[in-house]
Amino acid sequence: MTFCFTGIRSLPKLWKSNPYLGLGPGHSFLSLFLENCYGIRNQQKWFSLKTVSAQNTKAVNLLIAKARYLRNEGSSKQVSSDTHLFAAGAAKKRSQMNPHRKDDALPPMRNTIQLPTKPLNSEEWDRLKEDFKGRANFESWIISQMAQSCSSVDVAKSLLAWVAAKNNGIVGYDLLVKYLYLCVVHKQTSEIIDVYEIMKARYKRLESGGYTLLIQGLIHSDRWREALLLLEDVKKVMIPSKKNYNDCIEGALLHQDVNLAWNLYQELLGYDLIPMLKTLKAFFDFGKNIKDDQYSNKLFDILLYLRNNHLYPEESFAHSIKTWFESGQCLGCGKTIESIHLSSEEYESLKGKIMKDVIDGGDLYKKTTPQELERFQNFVKCCPPFDIVIDGLNVAKTFPKARESQVLLDVVSQLAKQNLELLVLGRKHMLTQHSRWRKDEMKMVQKQASCFFADNISEDDPFLLYATLHSGNHCKFITKDLMRDHKACLHNAKTQHLFFKWQRGHQLAILNRLPGSKIIFQNIPSYDTVVQTTGDSWHIPYDDDMVERYSYEVPTKWLCLHRKT
Repeated sequence: MTFCFTGIRSLPKLWKSNPYLGLGPGHSFLSLFLENCYGIRNQQKWFSLKTVSAQNTKAVNLLIAKARYLRNEGSSKQVSSDTHLFAAGAAKKRSQMNPHRKDDALPPMRNTIQLPTKPLNSEEWDRLKEDFKGRANFESWIISQMAQSCSSVDVAKSLLAWVAAKNNGIVGYDLLVKYLYLCVVHKQTSEIIDVYEIMKARYKRLESGGYTLLIQGLIHSDRWREALLLLEDVKKVMIPSKKNYNDCIEGALLHQDVNLAWNLYQELLGYDLIPMLKTLKAFFDFGKNIKDDQYSNKLFDILLYLRNNHLYPEESFAHSIKTWFESGQCLGCGKTIESIHLSSEEYESLKGKIMKDVIDGGDLYKKTTPQELERFQNFVKCCPPFDIVIDGLNVAKTFPKARESQVLLDVVSQLAKQNLELLVLGRKHMLTQHSRWRKDEMKMVQKQASCFFADNISEDDPFLLYATLHSGNHCKFITKDLMRDHKACLHNAKTQHLFFKWQRGHQLAILNRLPGSKIIFQNIPSYDTVVQTTGDSWHIPYDDDMVERYSYEVPTKWLCLHRKT
């Protein structure tokens, strides 16, 4: 199957290089599961599996004897022979008792050429093809290797431009889909939309892998509802996968359309599909911000679903359930306390006022140029919504005795392991080799997070506020700055109170850095610290007589009053 680019209006944008200092996050892995479900490559056997019957007494005794031998020899591979057969992790321990011999392993794959690490021009691609000695089609082989290695989108883009130039604007569908895969992996939203427009113009139907990639890529954009149209297209020819539903549900929750998310969930169950655990976790994570009996009842239904289907949540999912269950309850009377999270109306109102009074009109407090602010705004528009925005310089100076680039890398690495979309804001001098700033550590930061480095005279706060608010009500930020100057830019007390409430519900604080580079964050409270009532009860925060509280602080003690019946 081929694809022609001739006459498509979005072509120039598709091949345009990113002019910003901002660098997109890079992922260093590509699971075979993702490759197969996207149709990126044919399934290949990478290992063999030999099973031993549990009823083969001689074999079991041999394994136990081997485990004892390892213990006697002082081996590090100690395994308890009395581990319960069905206990979590038992199979892993048993496999360690009988490791595969090295000579049984498959030989490593050897590439005939080195994958490029930067975009190539036509002459360079021609030379690379001449050096290729494999039997496969060069273009197909190289894009497959790029997908497997999670190569840069810009490198893949230069490959497609070379192919198009050689073939009168024609690029094979297979190359286009694998390019789309890289765009999704690197969360290049603008590129995903470009490919979507091209495919929509040329094809009435796609194969399942193409639909899956487009659905996953679109949910993070302003055009996320078009992912639902693609889901409807899939339903015309087959039952959508549980991953398709997961992506659409996560998109609906990300964009605050709760009813749509529940409708999609019921539709998924109607097809007798077992939802992904991450789908169920998403409902509990969203539920932390909702105080609604109907929503709570639906979450209890999910717990019953887990029971009836013998499903076991992962640790992170169990933590989400616990956090939801305990969120916003008075320990004295069990009543629900008002949430710290803003309603959608409050959030949009605050966002508009901050953009007007602080970003656009706060020249007294911001030290940057209009040109740089515009450059940053364009950079943010090209990125997917962020989950956490990090004031890089501020965070790096949290522990004065530690090297600044190492502290920043520790914070970013820990958050990146949670698959969060991160933005690091910094200054250009952070990229210069120095005793406090190592280039290799900063490169590792850039691989795990999007980065924007402003001029050295610029102030970070306007950028941090803009990126956080632009990403949505779910986005948190990390800085020690209390932003009192920006709060003062807001022109009325009601908006200032709303800003303070938003700040307390979104600002993460770093408490400690333990040996092994583990960062300890302070939990954000789920409740609002304000005098509140439920009719038959009152909850009143009050100051301790021995504590001096500043205006930007809130009390930590509560008086709980409830009427006796």
